[in-house]
Amino acid sequence: MPMTRDDISEKVRETLVDALGADEEDVTPQATLTGDLGAESIDFLDIVFRLEKTFGIKIPRGELFPDNILNNPEYVSNGKLTEVGLATLKERMPHADFTGFEQDPDINKMAELFKVETIVNYVAAKLAG
Repeated sequence: MPMTRDDISEKVRETLVDALGADEEDVTPQATLTGDLGAESIDFLDIVFRLEKTFGIKIPRGELFPDNILNNPEYVSNGKLTEVGLATLKERMPHADFTGFEQDPDINKMAELFKVETIVNYVAAKLAG
């Protein structure tokens, strides 16, 4: 029987509590990994490893948390994502909600895209695909 979205959400929550030492009540769908839950760059590798193990999926490098976007001058100008950069990020992160970010694509706000819900969306799509 396939996992329900609630099942996926619960397992993602447990994974983040274990990986980040976060309090369970803080791991809400809209919580950001870095801002709200205190994740650091090294934690992202641990999160990916734990998600792969928990859900029996393979997460290629840069797929859940895209890399090499900020290093490309075609994608970033004056501290903001360019139209091409934003389009590329949206293509690489169909699991994220860009509603607020699109209004002000400041690279310093990019971390706000990485929410608990973003991970749930990613895992649900991976399991369905």
